[in-house]
Amino acid sequence: MPTNANAALHEADAQRIIAHGKKVMRVEAEALNSFVDCLDQSFADATQAILNSNGHVIVSGMGKSGHIARKISATLSSTGTPSLFVHPGEASHGDLGQITGVDVVMLLSNSGETPELADMIAYTRRKGNTLIGVAGKAGSTLLKKSDIAILLPAAPEACPNGLAPTTSTTMTLALGDALAVALMNVRNFTPENFRDFHPGGKLGAILATVGDLMHGREEVPLVKADMPMSEVLIAITSQGFGVAGVAAEDGALAGIITDGDLRRHMENLMACTAGDVMTQNPVTITREARASDALALMNKRKVTTLFVLDSQKRPEGILHVHDCLRAGIV
Repeated sequence: MPTNANAALHEADAQRIIAHGKKVMRVEAEALNSFVDCLDQSFADATQAILNSNGHVIVSGMGKSGHIARKISATLSSTGTPSLFVHPGEASHGDLGQITGVDVVMLLSNSGETPELADMIAYTRRKGNTLIGVAGKAGSTLLKKSDIAILLPAAPEACPNGLAPTTSTTMTLALGDALAVALMNVRNFTPENFRDFHPGGKLGAILATVGDLMHGREEVPLVKADMPMSEVLIAITSQGFGVAGVAAEDGALAGIITDGDLRRHMENLMACTAGDVMTQNPVTITREARASDALALMNKRKVTTLFVLDSQKRPEGILHVHDCLRAGIV
């Protein structure tokens, strides 16, 4: 068992570690605030160049800048701007062929003198690509040769030795996020657009629509108002939803019959028609609605199914609570 002295020592160590963590975050936060203040026309020019392009945004960097470049490329691609990461080392051995004449190329290098980028710089100059350079040294080779030069503000690395890329990579990552979001805003990139690129996982579930999950028209249990209840019961059990819709003469949904309706008319059920038993004006939904909203509506109204209606109030599908749960919507 640790002694009280050891416990006090551990607590002191923990506080020192927390203090170090806070110091790193403060250093990087101050650098980001400095970057906000000096963001200039070059950022707007970079955004416009990407908007004007009919190709991809090729993002590249070496070492830690390469990791940041991969993330920026992934963020751009997932938010409506087609992008590829090209490794500068592989580029010099054939992958330059991935860069077409209509692509915008963005190269990242804190020093602006990364030798592995030289072949990519030279290639873009020969082919006429728009080159966006991001570096932390004014007058560096990368920035001088770029069509659009984005200079990172002078800021100390958070590393205690001032060597490991920390502050500089944080600023570069933030720049990539700012570019992606600026492009989203100009393009009016909607949640529906976002869903197209994120069909899987939790994001896909959050953004799924009723139309993505519903059972189609052919599976909707529908009966006429004058149908005897003996036949209605068969229709209810045929599809396994525990409910049937009652269609009016024009095909619109006139009402629904649920377990509760059956119990309320149990005494003379077989003498009734569907129209006698149905609940009028049931809660419904449209295919464009979010599936998460449909689940919330089912929970609020304490129902397990929703009929999906078209613009003419005609059933075009049906959604069961289990469809939402299977899709990971909670």
